[in-house]
Amino acid sequence: MCDEETVKDNDVYLSRRQVGITGGAAVLMATLPRAANAADVTESDVTIATPDGEADAYFVHPSSGTHPGILIWPDILGLRPAFRQMGKRLAEAGYAVLVINPYYREAKSPVVGEGASFQDEETRNHVLPMALALSAQTVITDATAFVSFLDAQEATDTSKKIGTTGYCMGGPFTMLTAATLPDRIGAGASFHGGRLVTSDPGSPHLRVPEMKADFLFAIAENDDEKQPEAKTALRDAFDSAGLKAEIEVYEGALHGWCPPDSRVYNEAQAERAWARMLALFEGALA
Repeated sequence: MCDEETVKDNDVYLSRRQVGITGGAAVLMATLPRAANAADVTESDVTIATPDGEADAYFVHPSSGTHPGILIWPDILGLRPAFRQMGKRLAEAGYAVLVINPYYREAKSPVVGEGASFQDEETRNHVLPMALALSAQTVITDATAFVSFLDAQEATDTSKKIGTTGYCMGGPFTMLTAATLPDRIGAGASFHGGRLVTSDPGSPHLRVPEMKADFLFAIAENDDEKQPEAKTALRDAFDSAGLKAEIEVYEGALHGWCPPDSRVYNEAQAERAWARMLALFEGALA
């Protein structure tokens, strides 16, 4: 997950690039490419009942037919236009996609304004308390409700497994989701996920034996520098469980490089990670 050390790392990177971005300045969101064979999609804002309240979310799917479901856990800044854009792009590739607001217990989305960045102290002070209030139990509660919602939609092909993706703090949430609902989750993808391997007895990597999902771990270069042993622990866990996992450190990519509104967005590496995710889903959710 994003932390003060990540902020320092990324500030150094931005300074070297001399991009001229200062605290409070707007961040331009990149426009993601649309595939030539992109499906027409139907979009809606939805409300999902959970044991802890009503979660607001964005649901998007091809306008015709039924399709494998995908649950997206956003990064620490939550559900916002960038994640709607990514969800829509994934739906255009043939999936019924639910992008959720992880902070619904505290506030409706978006919880940050346009151009907000975790690099800015005001933004950090706003989102960190909400992020720290989340726990393994809240993720388990929410994952169960969100997957149930997906399975109840006419656009979802319930004969096929569901995929889940997570960014930053959402990375370990994909693992908890797969461990909680092993008979429904067939694939997971973590992009610059934080705290995937910890010394805590509830560490996500210790839940791998409970899963039945193939995984993709796209690791930021500076995250790997801080915790190089994490990729080995992940590999050992998946190998021991007999599950497939693609685990790669993305050279030159910093924590947070995938969302198109990130100040460290790396288009080339984000597109490569996106392609690997599509390959994973095509193989595991077919």
